[in-house]
Amino acid sequence: MMGRRRRRMLAAGAVLGPAMVAGALLAAPPASAHGAMMMPGSRTYLCWKDGLTSTGQIVPHNPACAAAIAQSGTTSLYNWFAVLRSDGAGRTRGFIPDGELCSGGAVVYDFSGYDLARDDWPVTHLTSGANVEFRYNKWAAHPGTFRSYITKDTWSPTRPLSWDDLEDEPFYSVTDPPSVGSPGNEDAYYHWNAPLPSGKSGRHIIYSVWQRSDSNETFYGCSDVVFDGGNGEVTGVGEGDGDPTDPPTDPPGDPGMVCKADYRAVNSWGGGYQGEITVTNSGTLPLNGWMAHFTFANGETVDSLWNGTFTQSGPDVTVNNADWNGALAVGASATFGFTVKAPSSATTLEPHCMTS
Repeated sequence: MMGRRRRRMLAAGAVLGPAMVAGALLAAPPASAHGAMMMPGSRTYLCWKDGLTSTGQIVPHNPACAAAIAQSGTTSLYNWFAVLRSDGAGRTRGFIPDGELCSGGAVVYDFSGYDLARDDWPVTHLTSGANVEFRYNKWAAHPGTFRSYITKDTWSPTRPLSWDDLEDEPFYSVTDPPSVGSPGNEDAYYHWNAPLPSGKSGRHIIYSVWQRSDSNETFYGCSDVVFDGGNGEVTGVGEGDGDPTDPPTDPPGDPGMVCKADYRAVNSWGGGYQGEITVTNSGTLPLNGWMAHFTFANGETVDSLWNGTFTQSGPDVTVNNADWNGALAVGASATFGFTVKAPSSATTLEPHCMTS
């Protein structure tokens, strides 16, 4: 096991009431994925917190996080909220294979390392039956329903998670909860109060499913918890020992492979319009590639696009860099343009990006 690690009250979220935990949040990493559970923290989120350095590099301290990175690479943590299926449509059993629940069977990035059966993942300490404030990162804002499941008492962390390990029904679900913050950073999140399952003790997994109502895109995640009378403390993150109430140290700026995407309307006409999106390396490390994502709200379709390649699934559009504009030095940018067929008014696009 890990030995004695610092028991930190991470700013991912407070429990047993609305009180905030001391300490500011770390600057957000890149993604076109739209969120992950922050309280209780998902495996990808807490492993990102565990390994992120002030230079932006990922150097894991937790052995489970190190094993996940060895299998899936650091890109999985620079995009810690990309655990999604664009064709998920809220499906669970029979869609995501047994043993792949924590990675969501994701196909955009490799998250298979987070399916590893281990008992030393970062863990959030909770009290069975208590009311807690759940927080789910809002990298991009979308309507939808959040469902939370808990493992059965017969589950063991030493075997891969299967659907038979989860209780059949979610212990809580909520549709379109309130949120705070502007999308595109770690400080933005959905939040809701909910009672934790009663009669639970020891190690468990809270499994989250976020099903968008405006597309088939669905997000999945595993949060390792222990019911031991805790109030949201997190162990297994970072290095060294210390006071359990010490807040995590925030690295300055936007460390790591971080990008941002900005939209500009260029022209419009009856039945269509033209726009462009500029992707900028806003982090501290060079980018080898990027992917931008945006969602139409009014039934539009992309007619043509240049300086990138795109796919469209319903209202969701994903654009990958071209061969010649994927590598971006720190502060450098690349712009792609497109025309749109619009049966009604134009959507005011809010693009976001992730790195590769």
